[in-house]
Amino acid sequence: MGVPKFYRWISERYPCLSEVVKEFQLPEFDNLYLDMNGVVHTCSHPEDDNPHFRITEEQIFKDICHYIEFLFRMIKPRKVFFMAIDGVAPRAKMNQQRGRRFRSAREAEELIKKAQEKGETLPTEKRFDSNCITPGTPFMVRLQDHLKYFVVNKVTHDPLWQGPQIILSGHETPGEGEHKVMDFIRYSRSQPGHDPNTRHCLYGLDADLIMLGLTSHEPHFALLREEVRFGGKKDRNRRPSTPEETTFHLLHLSLMREYLDYEFSALKTTLPFEYDMERIIDDWILMGFLVGNDFIPHLPHLHIHHDALPLLWKNYMEILPTLDGYLNEGGRLNLRRFEKYLGGLAKFDREQFSDQYVDMKYLEGKRGGASQGKRGAPPSASGGKRNGPSSQSKQKGGKGNNPFAVLEGFGNMDEEYNKQGRENGQLEARAASFPNNADDTSDEDDYDTFDDEFSAHKRDYYITKMGYENVTPEVLRDQAYQYVRAIQWILLYYYEGVQSWSWYYPHHYAPYISDVRDFAGINLTYEMSEPFKPFEQLMAVLPAASKDFLPAPLQELMTNENSPVNDYYPVNFKTDLNGKQQDWEAVVLIPFIDEHRLLGAMRTKEPELTQEERQRNSHGPCYLYQHSPESQGTYPSSMPGTFPDIAASHAKVCAIPKFHFCLPPDQLCRGLMPGTKLDVYFPGFPTLKHIPHDHRLEKRGVKVFQMNSRGFNTILKIKDLPERSLGEIANELLGQTTWVGWPHLHEAKVYAVADEKFRIELEEQHKKGQAAPVVSWNRKELAKHETDVLYKDASSIKEK
Repeated sequence: MGVPKFYRWISERYPCLSEVVKEFQLPEFDNLYLDMNGVVHTCSHPEDDNPHFRITEEQIFKDICHYIEFLFRMIKPRKVFFMAIDGVAPRAKMNQQRGRRFRSAREAEELIKKAQEKGETLPTEKRFDSNCITPGTPFMVRLQDHLKYFVVNKVTHDPLWQGPQIILSGHETPGEGEHKVMDFIRYSRSQPGHDPNTRHCLYGLDADLIMLGLTSHEPHFALLREEVRFGGKKDRNRRPSTPEETTFHLLHLSLMREYLDYEFSALKTTLPFEYDMERIIDDWILMGFLVGNDFIPHLPHLHIHHDALPLLWKNYMEILPTLDGYLNEGGRLNLRRFEKYLGGLAKFDREQFSDQYVDMKYLEGKRGGASQGKRGAPPSASGGKRNGPSSQSKQKGGKGNNPFAVLEGFGNMDEEYNKQGRENGQLEARAASFPNNADDTSDEDDYDTFDDEFSAHKRDYYITKMGYENVTPEVLRDQAYQYVRAIQWILLYYYEGVQSWSWYYPHHYAPYISDVRDFAGINLTYEMSEPFKPFEQLMAVLPAASKDFLPAPLQELMTNENSPVNDYYPVNFKTDLNGKQQDWEAVVLIPFIDEHRLLGAMRTKEPELTQEERQRNSHGPCYLYQHSPESQGTYPSSMPGTFPDIAASHAKVCAIPKFHFCLPPDQLCRGLMPGTKLDVYFPGFPTLKHIPHDHRLEKRGVKVFQMNSRGFNTILKIKDLPERSLGEIANELLGQTTWVGWPHLHEAKVYAVADEKFRIELEEQHKKGQAAPVVSWNRKELAKHETDVLYKDASSIKEK
């Protein structure tokens, strides 16, 4: 999932980032990596909103293998083909997985219920429950067996698969798929003889693959994914039935690096230390985590669709010149500098509250301020005197006595009204028109200050959202510590790999930015611990509705009323949009798992597990496949009766220990590798260089993913070139090969040049007795309709 809405937003801001994949115009890639969970989900439940849809497991496996074949044939990796399926995840990820799976189960039940209420007759076959795509389920075991069979078959019979090394990291190997890929890339960079100009292609659906790819500091890197369909849920779920019918896009990180250089170019003249693009990228990745990701919730009011990212970047460009270095030192937070950065960002909290505060005051006047008490006094739901902090703190999770109930709901109640008012500058004018209440000498005057209101508003957030009985300085210090600890864990996860399998962020919500302070001296250390076993993760993330994926003895822990962990599997639960727009973005309010309590309960059931179940509940290696001229014997079918045995396998298989690619920090090669070429054009890897141009941010409504963008676009304006005659251009280019389609260059041969009056084209005449054709020029005057076509073509190219 990564950072919600990030892919769409960044594609609008930098419109040249992606290009449609066209046959015969693909770059030459050395390594192809598949984040396989995207393939598995796409092929197993393509119609989530159709309760009638059914598919057999045999068909799912066939479709998955066909998809893999298609991607391999499209990219044709020369050196490495790495397939990674999610294994057991760190605890930090499981909380998000748990929320997803609970919501998925509820949505499936609601679809079935609605269909039955309409009188529809549903198939008798059991529907595919996508929650089975979790390590340790019988489905994943069977899928892994079939993928092994599939790879052996391809390496044995397909010449294309006999060149590169094939690596399959399945569900038994701990780690998220994309992070196992990054472990491999970091490992490869540390090996003697590594080519610093290796060309990488990573397939996957998560938007945070952009950030992962950039952390590698491998500039020749592209992301492959299906075309994105935005709009309603129905549009997003309408997928082509085969990969052949699918439009694929390549997102080029080489361009992303150059766009970011433009974004932060002002720092080149303001920094008191060296401007380093690699370090800018590292800080950019850090800032991206502040708007939320798979491991921590977003900071209050920081939403991508409300342009939180430009706000973060603007603050960065203001604060960085006052510091003595960068915030993110290769995955390690410089706490002192980061604290100053957040200090500069804290004013955003006050500005956001100020908008709401002004709006509230205005509405009070419009709705009859006299009936809500003295002008300027906070509205009270009870109509009485405002409660002090001590009485408010007793209202745990409730709003009956919440003096800010009106303010809290205001954002949703009048969102469109606020938006229009702010755009017209009206609310600022209203704020200036409010009296300062200098003549008001009531007892409530002490409360009628902005700072009091702001503090109380934040206090109410911690009480109602996080469930604190009282908000003390110790509570706020712990909030700051937990949040900074989370940011550091995520950075290390992206730059070095898992730092702790057991750590997780212990809240459904993040603190206010202005409360994340005074942390420069804290000690950030983590206990590595051990990854969960597959059944332990299943018990941690699955709802009771998906209990059948677990052995019967463990199912009882989910459903039995007397189970010591029964409260972890609520049938009914609440969700909270928390400022988001779509249901799938809502916070799923279910309890966090206590590891010791869960594992203690599971230990009582271990003696009842069968030998097969014990085997399923273990970790395993990943596998390296290489072609061997000698027969390796018969390889048995994964589905006897459906697929044949491989009579003479020519795939040599080597088991690689589960953490083989995980390196200690002191063995990692950080930043750009020596010998990396940034000034050489590799065909298919676009660059904004070569043609002189300017760049600027404008709202131009550039069409991205079939829709006109609403935000800012980076517009590239090609500079005027010296005037040359048509004859001079013909002398230089006619009959020559060149590169066209900037910045997504591809090779072409020039056979004609034209201006608004004339066309000069190449003519080849083949005469008897001559080995080579006679080449001549043909110059002709353009007719009016030809001139019109030329103008339209030129205008189209210029606009693009």
